Amino acid sequence: MSIHECSRYREVHARSVSDPEGFWGEAAREIDWIQAPTKVFDPSKGLYGRWFADGVVNTCYNALDRHVEGGRADQLALIHDSPVTGTVTKFTYRQLLDEVKAFAAVLADLGVGKGDRVIIYMPMVSEAVVAMLACARLGAVHSVVFGGFAAKELATRINDAKPKVILSASCGIEVSRIVPYKPLLDDAIALAAHQPESCVILQRPQLKADLINGRDHDWATLRAEAIAAGKSAPCTPVLATDPLYILYTSGTTGQPKGVVRDNGGYLVALKWTMENLYGVKPGEAWLCTSDIGWVVGHSYIVYGPLFHGATTIMYEGKPVATPDAGAFWRLVEDYKAVALFTAPTAFRAIRKEDPEGAFIKKYDISTLRTLFLAGERADPPTVEWAEQQLKLPVIDHWWQTETGWCIAGNPVGLGLLPVKHGSPTVPMPGYQLEVVDEAAKPVPAGTMGSIVIKLPLPPGCLPTLWEQDERCRESYFADYPGYYKTSDAGYMDEDGYVFVMGRTDDIINVAGHRLSTGGMEEILASHPDVAECAVLGVADPIKGEVPCGFLVLKSGVTRDHAEIEKEVVKLVRDKLGPVAAFKLAVTVGRLPKTRSGKILRGTMKKIADGEAWSMPATIEDPNALEEISVALKSHH
Repeated sequence: MSIHECSRYREVHARSVSDPEGFWGEAAREIDWIQAPTKVFDPSKGLYGRWFADGVVNTCYNALDRHVEGGRADQLALIHDSPVTGTVTKFTYRQLLDEVKAFAAVLADLGVGKGDRVIIYMPMVSEAVVAMLACARLGAVHSVVFGGFAAKELATRINDAKPKVILSASCGIEVSRIVPYKPLLDDAIALAAHQPESCVILQRPQLKADLINGRDHDWATLRAEAIAAGKSAPCTPVLATDPLYILYTSGTTGQPKGVVRDNGGYLVALKWTMENLYGVKPGEAWLCTSDIGWVVGHSYIVYGPLFHGATTIMYEGKPVATPDAGAFWRLVEDYKAVALFTAPTAFRAIRKEDPEGAFIKKYDISTLRTLFLAGERADPPTVEWAEQQLKLPVIDHWWQTETGWCIAGNPVGLGLLPVKHGSPTVPMPGYQLEVVDEAAKPVPAGTMGSIVIKLPLPPGCLPTLWEQDERCRESYFADYPGYYKTSDAGYMDEDGYVFVMGRTDDIINVAGHRLSTGGMEEILASHPDVAECAVLGVADPIKGEVPCGFLVLKSGVTRDHAEIEKEVVKLVRDKLGPVAAFKLAVTVGRLPKTRSGKILRGTMKKIADGEAWSMPATIEDPNALEEISVALKSHH
């Protein structure tokens, strides 16, 4: 299959590689600079060079002020929809700017200025967006920590970022419970060596928090005082290379890895993606159901859509159970969203609850043009189900916290390419991908290896880790000189399509054969009774490792679990052959996942291998790991 001739992808990507300065210099014209950069790329700065090094800019100005000045003042900028509280709040660009100006003045009164750090430990509320943009307005560096994160993990981030101020809320609201945030925050500050000067707490009506005299302030009171006094903070000019935020990668232990994002490169890259990758026009409504604690929430709930002048929908709820599997379709109908960006795990949850797609038919989703999936590998059965139900392009795309935006995808705005199930399609402009062996030598098409990106990385990607240049070099640039190591394994086919089969540690070695657990998961997921699954390598005294499959069945499946387990074992043997040594499948009620939907394979493997393990801070439901332990014991 050749790449569609009607797509402009091939020529655009070729230009981005042959003339990166021309390409990104042109993209940079879409940004309002205080002082336009004279040099697009400076190879002498940073670990691999820096983009727009002498440019001066303000990110908040590009997200809000310029749209208010340019005729979008009365267009909706942000819609906050919260089924867990039964509220919807809408902000025009002018209203959102007024909120941000006032709250930036509050932060300035607390001593926050250019370069100071502010930790934001909040649920999915509109105030969190206001807080991020207020920091950007002042040139302060925000670090959003997922609301409800364990106190110990929050403490390590407080010690690393050394915030002057911490912004939080009294609680987060889950489907069946209220999560008090303030006790977690107090415990974290007690554990931390670094102490913030002040905390600002948003009191939610569902649960009031106790405030500590002298340190804690009430959000609503400070906001009201600033507005009554007519206080407003202007935009602080910053260098394009100054940090906008620090985002800690999930699952880190000990010293966390704080990925740094700069202002200028991020602005240019995200603005470019909204139309070219996602096919969204200014003024259209865009629905991204991530969380602001994750990179997808930073890039595509907050910054990208606002840089572009679109309307962004922020959702405080779940794909199912708030109230049902029709939640996303209601949002599309209510706000006329043209594109939906969610995680494959959310779609598997919807498919499990609504296998026939009955809820999809209840809503008018005629405005929806595309479904985007990212966050983990989109397994072909889930993609096929979504295609059949929605009759729309379903676009898997692949990126990382470190890159800040898409590495490989299918660029809607440049003309869609044919979809190949199991592939996030092709490298995006600015990314030169190669698949290499352990000696950093390129491998032939179709051969499994480590996926690497030729330096320099495009604008928007990490320049370094927070105050850890050497660790950044070792983690990402040392193993393959001249390249960035993605730590993902996979292959590229003859058409240049990328297949990401899992982290490099998800390749298991069965009696000398290198096998991808992602490939086995694809086979298990094709079984009609399986809603989702995970395969991992379990230690074996003879073969080194053998694969073990964990199955979650679809709602309403009443057949004997042992029968289904036998069938999937046979499926893998039929499709991969006996070399896979796939003999063990275990049915469980749910898979243990992080709050961002990634399956906790490392911890599952430790349980299966009988090693000591501890409860990860990022886990969504701690009981899920106990279930794995019990299920494995019953199969041994």
